[in-house]
Amino acid sequence: MKNYEDNLASYACHPSKTRGRLYKESESSARSPYQRDRDRIIHSTAFRRLEYKTQVFVNHEGDHYRTRLTHSLEVSQLARSMCRSLGLNEDLAEALALAHDLGHTPFGHAGEDALAEAMEPYGGFDHNAHTIKILTALEHRYAEFDGLNLTWETLEGIAKHNGPLQNPPRELSEYNDRHDLILSSFASGEAQVASLADDIAYNNHDIDDGMRAGLLTLTQIEEVKPVAEIFYAVRKQYPDISAPRLTHEAIRRLINRMVTDLVKQTRSNIKENNIKTVDDIRALGKPLVFFSPHMQETNRELQEFLMKNMYRHYKVNRMASKAGRVVKDLFDFFLAEPECLPDAWRIMADGPKTRLTASVVADFIAGMTDRFALDEYRRVFDVQARSWLGR
Repeated sequence: MKNYEDNLASYACHPSKTRGRLYKESESSARSPYQRDRDRIIHSTAFRRLEYKTQVFVNHEGDHYRTRLTHSLEVSQLARSMCRSLGLNEDLAEALALAHDLGHTPFGHAGEDALAEAMEPYGGFDHNAHTIKILTALEHRYAEFDGLNLTWETLEGIAKHNGPLQNPPRELSEYNDRHDLILSSFASGEAQVASLADDIAYNNHDIDDGMRAGLLTLTQIEEVKPVAEIFYAVRKQYPDISAPRLTHEAIRRLINRMVTDLVKQTRSNIKENNIKTVDDIRALGKPLVFFSPHMQETNRELQEFLMKNMYRHYKVNRMASKAGRVVKDLFDFFLAEPECLPDAWRIMADGPKTRLTASVVADFIAGMTDRFALDEYRRVFDVQARSWLGR
């Protein structure tokens, strides 16, 4: 481990200086604490479920669209590459990238919006806070503790995926009372890189998925001038290139441009703010990792373009509406009739329409994959559907 740490910058999260785990454990001689975190995440049940949770499209709509799993792997690759260039800890960034979407509901943001609305009278629902709950309580794998017992640095980075929190969601606040993650400060450089890698990945790959689905056209892409310039340059260099190759090559170049910009700007920020330690990053009072002003504008234009042309496309809206009804109807049913929950969940509920039962039902639904939620909906509401006993 020593040789690995010698290659890290002074402001990186060094494995030998970890603040440790909530439950004391002897660390591995073969893996650093952050490598061990990564491995625990990969072997978790919640991570496997990401294969059947989608970003924009529902799982059954096609085999080639991104899922939460493939997205997490793409974020991991970008985060590792950028951390390597900046002298930050690649293993910690990888663990953060692989875990950042574990708390998402089925059906993407449509499912989360529906569950958040249903849970509003009972304390609300936030997918990032739910990720912490999965990692610290809902995973039941180890004999001596619930959750995965990850390091402080990994949990901090996940909790602050979107920055410091002054008024954290209930689930996150409850855990923080037991294990203080200093939620009001900024996270490590590794966490900030993983967060921006998330933005880079989904913005660019949603273009790819949107064009594959026929929701976006090359003509529409021209609305975003910096992106259109890249497509034009590829066409000029390869006049006879096919549309799929054109899209891939242009997106590849756009990702490279964004990654290069982020690394260059962050190096400048490190020098300008005289950053020497990870605590300097946390105490800076502002983000350390961000794009240049020009790339920030490009990223903003791209997000607005996707919102207008893809996320609000009528086909996506129709599926989102259906997905929202599935989540809401399942929540209302199990909240009113918790005796119909599977045994492992039923024993945790304490009666119809209570706060505890609402939390149990939310945990059950949030853990569903797209296809399991649709199957469960049919089992519950279709009188001709086979029950569990008839399968």
